[in-house]
Amino acid sequence: MVASNNINPGMILSIGDKLYRVESSVKVTVPKGVPFIKVKMRDLTTNALTEKSFKLNQEVKDVLFTERRLEFLYPEGKGYLFLDVGNLDKVQIPTQIVGKKVNFLKEGVELKAAFYGSTVFSVELPQFLELMISKIEESESRALPANATRVAILETGARIEVPPFIEAGDIIKVDTKTEEYIQRV
Repeated sequence: MVASNNINPGMILSIGDKLYRVESSVKVTVPKGVPFIKVKMRDLTTNALTEKSFKLNQEVKDVLFTERRLEFLYPEGKGYLFLDVGNLDKVQIPTQIVGKKVNFLKEGVELKAAFYGSTVFSVELPQFLELMISKIEESESRALPANATRVAILETGARIEVPPFIEAGDIIKVDTKTEEYIQRV
């Protein structure tokens, strides 16, 4: 439990049967009335933004996520199957939680997952991954300027821009946060 005065952005609160991430928290004082804490929160299941007011020093239940390492196995049904590296349990994660990160998932990639109980709320890829180029899209003109880039399709299906000297079959290092080419390995 945490007092409403100590609510900070980034905290996870449990209100009713839902979990919320605090976006902002402001103490509001009114000339003729009791001050209160106004909090903007994002529902972690629907991603909807909502506002709620709390009395000063009102007790609110805060939540701590546990972080576990998962290894990607394969897509299954309407989600993705992972192996919990710590206890070797299989974990199914829905498509909406994985989101665009699926563009960089291949068998054996380890990532961090934030759990509350047995529910996964977010996944985080390693910042850098080494992936193979499966295809280079050809440009209309054969003569490329010195600073030109080409679009490459990675083994995972992601499309990124690469320098002209990169060919199909090359293994490159990719920044998964910015989705950019870093270097040839």
